[in-house]
Order: sequence, then structure tokens, then C-alpha cells
Amino acid sequence: MRTLCVAAPALLLAYGLIRLIDGLDGVHGPGWAWTAGHLAFLGSSVLFGVLFWHLVRLAVPYGGARRAVAGLGVALGWFGALATTVMAVVDLVAGFAGDRERMGEVIDLVQSVPGVLPAVYQVGPSLLYVGMIVMVAALAPRRVPYWSPVLMAGTAIIPLSLDLIPVAAVCVWLALLPVAYRDADRLRTPR
Repeated sequence: MRTLCVAAPALLLAYGLIRLIDGLDGVHGPGWAWTAGHLAFLGSSVLFGVLFWHLVRLAVPYGGARRAVAGLGVALGWFGALATTVMAVVDLVAGFAGDRERMGEVIDLVQSVPGVLPAVYQVGPSLLYVGMIVMVAALAPRRVPYWSPVLMAGTAIIPLSLDLIPVAAVCVWLALLPVAYRDADRLRTPR
């Protein structure tokens, strides 16, 4: 769990920083930065999905409302992780299309499928972070301090500008540190 709490936000941070580098020329993709950034983004999405499974286990012993809130957080988070995973894969495939124009055509083609634009590009990815906020709030104050959900809410800046992804990633990392170090040993399964 400790590794997930550090690696998932670290990969999100890597994606955000590589994305900034990729955009220095005024456009994003295709090229090495597009591919490397989206591979980091894909890894982050998958690791956040796995992390939700571990986080919900922390809330289960408390039962009642806390368990229900954690369940809602997991459902939202898993949907968001799935949406961001699909988006990363589509963007990776589009990046291999050759040039910027062809890349745009591939992404436009995928987005033209009914329901894909809101589910995978607009609403869906935000649910990853909403789920994380709900999940961490369900763990406060017994497993995390009250400031962890507040820091996790820092992910709300991502829709304002994708250039703020590195700031949001640092907020996620700081919010998860108490989970990583307080409960890592308790969740290890016996061998």
C-alpha cells in the first residue's frame, strides 16, 4: 500500500511535468513526450484503481455510514480510473498515428461515438478524483488527519487547467502520506 500511495501520485506528477514540456512549442503531441506522458498517465490510472481497493479495506471495520461513504468513493473512483485508462490508451494510439493532423482525426473519431465524450473525456476522469476525495473523507479522522481530505480536494484545480496537474499530484501525494505510513503494515496479508 505504501508503494501505491507514493507511485500513483508520482506517475501523475510525471505526466503533468512531461505534458508541460510537451507543450513548450505551443502544441501537444505526437512524439516522445506525448507517449512518455501518456504512459505515466496510464500507469497512474491503473495504480489509483488498485489503491481504491486497499483504501476501502481501511473503512470496512468501521461499518455503517463510513462504509457506505467509502463504497460510494470506490464506485466513483473505479469508474474514473476506468475512464482515465481508456482516455490514456486512446491518446497513446492516436499519438502513434503519425502527425498532429492524423492524431486529431483519431481522437475525433473516438469522441464521435455516442457517450464517449462525456464518459471518457469530460465527466468520467473527474470521478477518479471525486472518488478519492470521498474515500479519504470516509477515512478521516480515524485513519487520516482532517487535512488529508482538504489536500485531496486540491485535485479540483485540474479542470481549471491541465497545466495544474503537477500541483494536484503533490496534493494527492501529501494527502495519502498518512495512509501510507500509518496503515501499511496492518494491511499486509499473512504469508
